[in-house]
Amino acid sequence: MGLIISVSLLFLAIIINQSVLVGQTTAESVLDFPKSDIQDLRNEIFESRQYISSPTELGIVWSDIRNLSLERKYAVVNIASTSDTLTIEYNNGVIRYHEIIPI
Repeated sequence: MGLIISVSLLFLAIIINQSVLVGQTTAESVLDFPKSDIQDLRNEIFESRQYISSPTELGIVWSDIRNLSLERKYAVVNIASTSDTLTIEYNNGVIRYHEIIPI
């Protein structure tokens, strides 16, 4: 009887240990996703397009956005605009985000 109880306790300990690891990695992946960073980036890009009409000034602002993202968030940001689309790319080494927005 003691053997059965000790084997079942060992089995339960292994299951509990695995569930803790799965919960931790799930929480870490949720925390690693830069949702607010991407939303802030999109908002700044849309505001700059709305308030700046000169393509030269817009290019300077977008260059500043790229540099700030790289320095503060360690993320590479590419912004491209054509007459009918706006392309935003975000890559921090873990998450890659690509969006094409019709204008």
